[in-house]
Amino acid sequence: MKRLLEIRSYNLRPGTADEFHRLVVEQSVPMLHRWGVDLVAYGPSPHDPDTYFLMRAYADDSGRQASQDAFYGSDEWRNGPRQAIVDCIESDATISLELDPAVIEALRSR
Repeated sequence: MKRLLEIRSYNLRPGTADEFHRLVVEQSVPMLHRWGVDLVAYGPSPHDPDTYFLMRAYADDSGRQASQDAFYGSDEWRNGPRQAIVDCIESDATISLELDPAVIEALRSR
């Protein structure tokens, strides 16, 4: 059975990449783990210092939507790192792909 891989790409405001990465590593990633989100990989994009990516896996699109509604609607997110993270982002884009679980595992950061 295939899984849904969501890839988010962030165009960061100039000069915010280091702060964005710090916020992701120190605050966002631990929160995602606490919320049971399958975080596949994340980090700065090697092609441009002002871009960043985040990949998450879900059983299907309804699971993705339910997970994100709960996470982004939580007090922990809203009263936590949300504003500092959003302030670093100029624009973002999301794509979703249905992939074999083995492909997702091959993409996973170790």
